[in-house]
Amino acid sequence: MSNNYKTQNSAFAPQGTSWFISDLHLAPEETRITAGFYDFMLQPQAGDTLFILGDFFNYWIGDDVPHPFSEKIKQLLKATSERGVKIYIMHGNRDFLIGERFCEESGCELLEDPTVIELNGEPTLLMHGDSLCTLDEAYMEFRQMARNPSWQAEFLSKSIEERMAFANQARDESQSSNSMKDEAIMDVTPEEVDLALTQNHCRHMIHGHTHRPNIHQWENQGELRQRLVLGDWYRKGWYLKVDADGFDFVQFDLPRIDESN
Repeated sequence: MSNNYKTQNSAFAPQGTSWFISDLHLAPEETRITAGFYDFMLQPQAGDTLFILGDFFNYWIGDDVPHPFSEKIKQLLKATSERGVKIYIMHGNRDFLIGERFCEESGCELLEDPTVIELNGEPTLLMHGDSLCTLDEAYMEFRQMARNPSWQAEFLSKSIEERMAFANQARDESQSSNSMKDEAIMDVTPEEVDLALTQNHCRHMIHGHTHRPNIHQWENQGELRQRLVLGDWYRKGWYLKVDADGFDFVQFDLPRIDESN
């Protein structure tokens, strides 16, 4: 199963230092991850650009769902935006229902998947990464359904309780299914990576989703290509920092939280 990855948008060059994160899976119960995110957000400075490449939240069932936790996260994003950091957020497989209301309230701009940016003069393809996992046929079928605007409109018309029940069931089924899948099925398909790069005239790609942080380099028809996979924030935090001097791919310890009180 191959996809058309050709982006319809023109490439743009982000301002300042570029920061990339993905797969935080933020949730009220994930206190260490949340604390780590608060700490991380002190790093981007005015004039910088932050890219959140999907699965920022563990789940998102609509912008209209009120919750103190998501309100605090929106306030943090808004404050960061107001001090001069440009923030882009891309849909992941868990938070693809993030919409314009969230973006307005948080000071973010929704980023198409895929998107090409000019990173130090080099066209670079940004993706969440789930669309590259074409060997996982069951997931690809769900993705095609869930990204359909009609399906989304029908889902968002349901009550919050109904949406929450669906999200919980889908998450449980996904965890059960993934535990029985071959590891290779849940990784990207190399041919799809090359196809996406070729269609967008890029040699470099940055994505998340697979929770397999690494830097891959290979040749395709004599052309050197690179794929940088962002890490998930489960046991450690991860970010990619790119400035005029090059890039730093950083893993860091999440804060220890004393929850005994």
